[in-house]
Amino acid sequence: MLRSILLYLSQKQTPKKILTGHALGRRMAARFIAGEELEDALQVVRRLNAEGFMVTLDLLGESVEEAAEAEAACQAYVHILDRLAVEGLNSHVSVKLTQLGLAIDEGLACRHLKLLCACAAKHHNFVRVDMEGSAFTEATLRVFRAVSAPRHVAGIVIQSYLYRSDKDVEELLKCGARIRLVKGAYDEPREIAYPRKRDVDRSFSRLMVMMLSSGIYHAIATHDERLIAAAQEYARAHDISPDRYEFQLLYGIRRHLQRDLLRQGARVRLYVPYGRHWYAYFMRRLAERPANLLFLLRNLFRA
Repeated sequence: MLRSILLYLSQKQTPKKILTGHALGRRMAARFIAGEELEDALQVVRRLNAEGFMVTLDLLGESVEEAAEAEAACQAYVHILDRLAVEGLNSHVSVKLTQLGLAIDEGLACRHLKLLCACAAKHHNFVRVDMEGSAFTEATLRVFRAVSAPRHVAGIVIQSYLYRSDKDVEELLKCGARIRLVKGAYDEPREIAYPRKRDVDRSFSRLMVMMLSSGIYHAIATHDERLIAAAQEYARAHDISPDRYEFQLLYGIRRHLQRDLLRQGARVRLYVPYGRHWYAYFMRRLAERPANLLFLLRNLFRA
């Protein structure tokens, strides 16, 4: 129930205005968000790289309504890629296609993604296309395929809670795409998504095996220690070296787990979001694990 409420609130403007306009809200978000400006985020990337973590940097924002906003977001990502190259930082970028204009026009999003992929290729970097709510799943896959960037330049995200994901993974593996596997963080109807956690986890495990056995470099994105252990066990049993895949975890969540994986010799990339449009992302993180809300409130009131 709490998860559904938090996801509902993530789409509402009144709580957004209250939370983003109050110092308490910004303090709560700071655990998961690396600041509101690029310089804040780069400082975090430098620190994480020094600790041994790889990073993927996400400029928060989605569902823009004007072409000019999409153009501005695209140029902001070009600037991010330029800065990462200049500083020699070990960080990819992650982008939502609605931020590049997908809800306005697929062609617009396609042109912007092509530009970002060209910039990433120039800098020997990588663009990950995030997956959003199910209303955009098919369009996101169409744009990703249309851009047809080399596998070392662009990859995509698949959500294990959608029934369609088995077929999507099969098709993506045929074209050599690099996939980040996640459970999914949106409120989807049971007609298209598994409603029970155990079924989502089973789907995740099944898709994970398909990906690891493909010989393509993929990302397993979860904080579920059982699923992480299952991936490691499968890799060992099938002589898949730890450098042939990576684990991805969210900045600010399960920090001990992140460090433990590094100590075990795993490749670990942290998803680091920043920007002023942090509200929806923040609420989805709380909804994924409502215990995070209690943890944050408890620590805030101690301060």
